[in-house]
Amino acid sequence: MKNVAEQAAAGGGTRERVHASLLALGPSTAAALAERLGLSPAAVRKHLDALLADGTVTHREARPRGLRGRGRPARLYALTDAGHAGGPAAYDELAVGALRFLAEAGGASAVERFAQVRGAELEDRYAGRLRDVAGPDRPAALAQALSDDGYAATTSDQGVGVQLCQHHCPVRSVASQFPQLCEAETAALSRLLDVHVQRLATIAHGDGVCTTFIPVTAVHVPATPETAKADR
Repeated sequence: MKNVAEQAAAGGGTRERVHASLLALGPSTAAALAERLGLSPAAVRKHLDALLADGTVTHREARPRGLRGRGRPARLYALTDAGHAGGPAAYDELAVGALRFLAEAGGASAVERFAQVRGAELEDRYAGRLRDVAGPDRPAALAQALSDDGYAATTSDQGVGVQLCQHHCPVRSVASQFPQLCEAETAALSRLLDVHVQRLATIAHGDGVCTTFIPVTAVHVPATPETAKADR
């Protein structure tokens, strides 16, 4: 099965491939994009300029690693809100309106309950795919399951743990206004992996990537009373 980077590099127009690669793997330099897509840096910059012009991409100076050499610092390109909107979408205006109504009618506890139920549903949907997967392989299996649902997820070894990155959030418009969704998702990831994970960044809060740290040492995460009720 192809991973998100391979899917981004296969088929489609060059500009669409550049956009898909940024969506799949997050902020990148022109040189990294060129290597990933098998193109020249000049060709990639041409399409990045077009994406900058139409507002789907932005850039910032990349943080240097080690001593800084001569020459202009590399630019790190990332998708804007409009660029992310071009990826898989889920709820948007209708869901935001529905949750606002729920908050007004039932208060904050009603939104919290909705988020917990949604987190339990996510946990139930992925539990079967992880049931027969060995512990060390579970983060990668979870990343694949998330990618199949449009989250463009990847994992990387961090020595003392694994970093799970979700490069797209299908519910970002809703989660930016109702952070309870992010909190419930994080709790669901903890239960699925049977460790206390730490959410370091979220797209909904303005970060380029949703980043979750998964420690190597497993710590059992018991189901909460709310989760037990939601599973019934």
